[in-house]
Amino acid sequence: MTPFQRIAIANRGEIAVRVIRACRDLGATSLLLCSEVDRDSLGARLADEVWVMRGMAPRDAYLDVSRMVARAVEAGADALHPGYGFLSENPALARACEAAGIVFVGPHADHIVALGDKNEARRTMAGHGVPVVPGTDGPVKDVDEALSEARRIGFPLLLKASKGGGGRGMRKVHSESDLPQALSSAQSEARAAFGSPDVYLEKYLERPRHVEVQIAADAQGNAVHLFERECSIQRRFQKMIEEAPSPFLDEETRAKMGAAAVAGARGIGYRTLCTFEFLVDAQRNFYFLEVNTRLQVEHPVTEEITGVDLVRLQILLAAGQPLPFSQEQLDHRGWAFEARITCEDPFADFVPQPGLISRVEFPQGPGIRVDGAIFNGAVIPPFYDSLAAKLIVRGATREEARERMLRALSEMQVEGVRTTIPFHQWVFANDAFTRGDMSTHFLDEQGWGREGKRIEAPPAAREMAAALAAIHAHGMDGVTATMPATDDSATRWRWHQVRW
Repeated sequence: MTPFQRIAIANRGEIAVRVIRACRDLGATSLLLCSEVDRDSLGARLADEVWVMRGMAPRDAYLDVSRMVARAVEAGADALHPGYGFLSENPALARACEAAGIVFVGPHADHIVALGDKNEARRTMAGHGVPVVPGTDGPVKDVDEALSEARRIGFPLLLKASKGGGGRGMRKVHSESDLPQALSSAQSEARAAFGSPDVYLEKYLERPRHVEVQIAADAQGNAVHLFERECSIQRRFQKMIEEAPSPFLDEETRAKMGAAAVAGARGIGYRTLCTFEFLVDAQRNFYFLEVNTRLQVEHPVTEEITGVDLVRLQILLAAGQPLPFSQEQLDHRGWAFEARITCEDPFADFVPQPGLISRVEFPQGPGIRVDGAIFNGAVIPPFYDSLAAKLIVRGATREEARERMLRALSEMQVEGVRTTIPFHQWVFANDAFTRGDMSTHFLDEQGWGREGKRIEAPPAAREMAAALAAIHAHGMDGVTATMPATDDSATRWRWHQVRW
């Protein structure tokens, strides 16, 4: 039996579709809260009811706490799922839901606040025995303090925004002479992006890996880890490819990382899902980076190796239900990869490619899964993130999964806009990646996007890119101005479910 009758979904794109399907599996009515630009999205086609908020830009809908909660109340929701991004880690949304008598599918607002401040999170986790990267205990006040702390920590080091993420407000510093300018630049960017200029110093680890641990915790005080994900393939601190398990960890390190993350979650009384992110050095020493108090984009690879539906579990935990398994009952089998297929031009510094998708074909076959929100005639708007679909594959071994991913990428066709498919083909065919030899600097080390060097895609990819360029050149004007009309009776019925 479903713990909730009507679940509002305050998000868009593939994660909205994913939550809608979880609602359907649980027998709950899905209520999509969306902007005008998404009124003909796949999520709107699949949701039981669609409640549209006027406006196109994120601030008019997906970033407006009061409007989101008011719409959820009007729709009669008894729970609200924030997805990822947008307001998913905004304590104001959690508090507004509580005040309105709606269950927020996520942690308590106090946990979002405590873990959202990276300095506070570092101090808290260190107090629970979780290893942290050497650095300052809080933000530095001025250049003099920064220089003093930098001499103590040692160069190279990183300046990081206390309330930030996604690489904004972050600067690598090689020497004392570089520090003043880097500090000023990082503070300005942090203020613009997060409303706070606070930055702290952290030791820079050479060739680290980015490995994260999935945590699930219930209201009864139980917590487990669902093993780890390797997320080292990144572009400007943004993840591009994830896999589970990590090809680098041994069983001893895996157990220690999982235990440390569980101890941190239990120590603060955390509830529902979260992800502990770590940096791992060449000697397999791991250091706490941050906690993401939401569902991760890359959660499907964990689902594939554990058999656990994380979105369903997240909803049940938010309802107060206990964990349905113990740590001893959890196991992982096989290998899984996720490739984030975005509408960007990988040969032009990943510039976004909004426009009309005239045709899409998804790969099929054993071990292949696509979580996406695109279809023939879908529009990629210029207002939002360019993620189109997540291509997930599973194999008995890492090599089987890697080869399956290459086949799946060759079969996936998207026409009308350029995508990152050629980039993913290059990574999965790369010798270093095949060996599992990677770090967060993989793209720089292997040459993609290196200044003065243009990476050549495979012949088939080059032909596809040329075709897409022609379509792009002749089909961009006005593609977001109107939505295609239809006389389909099913569509007419669906529009009766839309509330303005």
